[in-house]
Amino acid sequence: MFQVRIHGRGGQGVVSAAEMMSIAAFLEGMHAQAFPSFGSERTGAPVVSYCRIDDKEIRMREPILDPDAVIIQDPTLFHSVDVFQGLHQDGFVLINSAKPFEELGISEFLETLPESHVCAVGATELAIQHVGRPVPNAALLGGFAAVTGQLKFESVDAAIRKKFAGKIGEGNAAAALAAFEAAKAA
Repeated sequence: MFQVRIHGRGGQGVVSAAEMMSIAAFLEGMHAQAFPSFGSERTGAPVVSYCRIDDKEIRMREPILDPDAVIIQDPTLFHSVDVFQGLHQDGFVLINSAKPFEELGISEFLETLPESHVCAVGATELAIQHVGRPVPNAALLGGFAAVTGQLKFESVDAAIRKKFAGKIGEGNAAAALAAFEAAKAA
């Protein structure tokens, strides 16, 4: 089973990201489970969502405490939430940022992970460019497919278009492709 924890803030599409990830897994014939963890938070409050992917039925329902991958949609969370808590020694990290890890203050931790398992993509900028809004979730799914190899980009693209229709779907799919290509080149 591959377990993903997604950290962000309310309004960034954290819950939708896990949902689209699970749809992409279903499209590939796998079993998946996506669910959020939040209370009465409002826009801007820290939010976590989870996604499990497996080739067999998933029966557990508890939050993911030992993820294989973490996606950080908002790097300002580094100062208030332990986003790396429980991450496997060979885990994957995808960060929405165009800044160097040193500037984010996380380079020391990231040095403990395999270099090819760590990637930063300016997903917010890609979302603004392609969608016109600073919602990085779909772009980060493209980066996730590139970094982890857990999902094919075609499945991610189809899941995005299933979630968002018309121009919004086209824009989000374009942002995801740009993030996929950026992560592959990194």
